[in-house]
Amino acid sequence: MKKLLILPFLFACTFAVQAQKSYTLTSPNGHLATVITAGETLTYDIVRDGKTLMMPSPISLILSDGRKWGPAAHIQKALRATVDETVSAPFYRASKIRDRYNALTLRMRGGWSVEFRVYDDGVAYRFATTSKEPFEIMNEQAEYRFPADCAVTVPYVRDHAGNIDLQWRNSFENTYPETTLSRLDAGRLIFLPAIVHVADGVNICFTETDLNDYPGMYLWNGDGGQHLTARFAPYPKRMEQGGYNNLQMIVEEREPFIARIDKARSFPWRVAIVGTDTQIAASDLSFLLAAPSKLADTSWIKPGKVAWDWWNAWNISGVDFRTGINTETYKYYIDFAASKGIEYVILDEGWAVNLQADLMQVIPEIDLPQIVDYGKAKGVGIILWAGYWAFARDMETVCKHYSEMGVKGFKVDFMDRDDQQMTDFNYRAAEMAAKYKLILDLHGTHKPAGLNRTWPNVLNFEGVHGLEQMKWSPATVDQVKYDVQIPFIRQVAGPMDYTQGAMRNASKQNYYPCDSEPMSQGTRCRQLALYVVLDSPLNMLCDSPTNYMREPECTDFIASIPTVWDETLILGGRMGEYIVTARRSGDIWYVGGITDWTAREVDVDLSFLGDCEAMLFSDGVNADRKASDYKRETFRIDTSKSLTVHLAPGGGFAMKLKPEKTGGMKKR
Repeated sequence: MKKLLILPFLFACTFAVQAQKSYTLTSPNGHLATVITAGETLTYDIVRDGKTLMMPSPISLILSDGRKWGPAAHIQKALRATVDETVSAPFYRASKIRDRYNALTLRMRGGWSVEFRVYDDGVAYRFATTSKEPFEIMNEQAEYRFPADCAVTVPYVRDHAGNIDLQWRNSFENTYPETTLSRLDAGRLIFLPAIVHVADGVNICFTETDLNDYPGMYLWNGDGGQHLTARFAPYPKRMEQGGYNNLQMIVEEREPFIARIDKARSFPWRVAIVGTDTQIAASDLSFLLAAPSKLADTSWIKPGKVAWDWWNAWNISGVDFRTGINTETYKYYIDFAASKGIEYVILDEGWAVNLQADLMQVIPEIDLPQIVDYGKAKGVGIILWAGYWAFARDMETVCKHYSEMGVKGFKVDFMDRDDQQMTDFNYRAAEMAAKYKLILDLHGTHKPAGLNRTWPNVLNFEGVHGLEQMKWSPATVDQVKYDVQIPFIRQVAGPMDYTQGAMRNASKQNYYPCDSEPMSQGTRCRQLALYVVLDSPLNMLCDSPTNYMREPECTDFIASIPTVWDETLILGGRMGEYIVTARRSGDIWYVGGITDWTAREVDVDLSFLGDCEAMLFSDGVNADRKASDYKRETFRIDTSKSLTVHLAPGGGFAMKLKPEKTGGMKKR
């Protein structure tokens, strides 16, 4: 009897040991590695140059029938791959991107798999299934465990602190408080991207990409431990029309599961971007890991700048008509755009009858065909603002009708959710808009998560605490510091509809919120620099034509700046302090830099260029008191020497560089 009892015990122990398998996957340059362990749990870690940055952390999917993909996984096959190729990116920060990584795919019994990739600047994984039978996912486990109580820089959901259920509806706009893992607010969700400062000068930026028909991921710490845990919005069960101007669908009741799955598919990539501040700001992983473009022909997609009406409240002076949401006002905006070579004018909220959520009902003050035709004659395209439900309820009718009228695209707003139904809407909206050759600006939505690669007609996303906040935010809101955080956090996920370009500028002591005649925090040159520092293929000029025409030097410079690029370099920066970015379009380079409220001298290393002719906009000597003070200079640069630029508090600089014909550009 003893032998009969002991033998099964020994067999069980032996099986457990044999069942646990570990795989090491390293980056192409050998500095970054992960160890994937499949046993009682499925875990991975992150190691950089021998130092553990993230401890073994469990991942799994929990299905409604009780199955768990992750724990006690039975590996049928382990497949390794090495990839080194070039990806085309015509509407991005670089026209071509190197896609280089090592991969490991573990195929499991039960029709599921998990794929890991390690790049020089990050580690990513995703689940996939070959099952064609419908099922629900009750939850996804993604827990990030750290060896210390690390500092973090995170965006909380802004409203409903203490009530997680209400936080699934949010606008994905907030500033970035700095704290530690143990001091995170257990009553608040964190939306992505978010930063963990894991070692001296090294960070991990967590985000996700290829997010399609699946709820977006939030992070949370409920017990003050040295970890972050993923959470997901449950699937909507019952919704009612309501919210802002009756343009939203409000979730009144949710299912116990987070996603419905009805076909074989892969799931979103969970991305951990690893590096110094500037390395993270330069990362392209969100774009590279997204699904490739669905469009064979992208010649009709035109990025560019937009003369925008809403931020400046239609405030035009020196005209003989009453300005507002009417045909004459928009013809004036078109005239302004045409005079400056600006590609688009947007008709923001108000052109459609209010509270009807019906884009086929146009107010009598607007003659839309006349506006579209007038713009076409002047070489200016028209973009229409649309509330989410007004667009979603009859998407094809709306797209077909306005495409045939000659409208060039839509700015869709007030989604304010990222549960499975809403991420599916974003994808379907992109597909439908592409069918009718319409561009999209997804405002009122979550961070970019690869949709701009899959459907390149989606040129921009909000999910950012942009300049519109300065219409109403008190002086206690530090937008200047936020500006020098987002290139290292939010922008890592993709482009942003920040809506810069203010000609009314205020020093720290002079700023106040003003809805009808808003101003920016920081200097004039900061606003110019943001057109270089921020990624925005569809980029707003937020201020009034009247104000721009009073400032021809600045306006002409803004109008000359491209919105998509052949190359982007991060020349220097520290998160929350300053950044300097260089971008190339053809053989012309633009360089922009911004600082926090600390004045500083910035050395700009241009040694990668040959000698250049430069046009520099920099803060004036009195910009610390009068933020609109600036100076414009043109001169020759010897790029063998560093250029030093003074930045006022809240300041910036912007520069256009044209290589001399005899020198040209150096090879890098």
